[in-house]
Amino acid sequence: MNTKQTTFKRVWFITGASRGLGALIARAALDDGNAVVATGRNADVVRERLGDHPGLLALALDVTVETQAQAAIEAAVRRFGRIDVLINNAGHGLLGAVEESSDADTRRMYETNVFGLLNVTRAVLPVMRAQRAGHLINFSSIGGYSSAVGFGVYCSTKFAVEGLSEALHAELAPLGVAVTVVEPGYFRTDFLDSTSLVVAPQVIPDYAATAGQVREGAKQLNHKQPGDPVRLAQAMLRLVDAERPPLRLALGSDTLRAIAEKNARVDAETAEWAELSRSTDFPG
Repeated sequence: MNTKQTTFKRVWFITGASRGLGALIARAALDDGNAVVATGRNADVVRERLGDHPGLLALALDVTVETQAQAAIEAAVRRFGRIDVLINNAGHGLLGAVEESSDADTRRMYETNVFGLLNVTRAVLPVMRAQRAGHLINFSSIGGYSSAVGFGVYCSTKFAVEGLSEALHAELAPLGVAVTVVEPGYFRTDFLDSTSLVVAPQVIPDYAATAGQVREGAKQLNHKQPGDPVRLAQAMLRLVDAERPPLRLALGSDTLRAIAEKNARVDAETAEWAELSRSTDFPG
């Protein structure tokens, strides 16, 4: 179908939309009168999850393959004529101490969480720059602002997303494109299931009191997380409708608490070591 629809509120492009937060955001956007290009590794699974809708275009996309990202963006523009919102949501986690996390698992996660995000971003930005309009939304995490034992390597991918988003925000603002990095806390999705989370097979006894406790805690927390994913999806609608969207959007009281605690630690440590910090300047 090549017809360009003009009756939709906006055109959203969402990665990782076959399940979890991506599927819920896609459903909320469709119900709000938007067109949605919903992508996942298997387009049939996306269609089964979201059902028939005149505003839905389900596409197969492995974000780690740059040519697939380019082809998906081109298909979206052919169908709807523009892309107003990009939700970079595709990703997965890795649980284990940094030393326990294998090179293969680490590289595989970076390919999706960082390089995959860059593939889709590079593909969509020529469209948004030409429009002089758009909203790029990158999903980070509570761990993208404050890292945690047991999730150190995963958090490092989200730190990368935060750094990229800060730079993109400054680079794209003069071109009319907004950038927001979203920092969800623990939401009641399948993130802690084996479908989304790789658990490092190596277990080093010396980390039993740190990363080891997190391994056990994750089992107890699974599907008991405090965040409501349906409310998160609704929050995305409010974010996109905002006249001046923020650079960062923390979601969940646990994220707000983690940000406040880290800021307090950084402020205290910076003040304690300020004299030594200043001493490295040339005298003047």
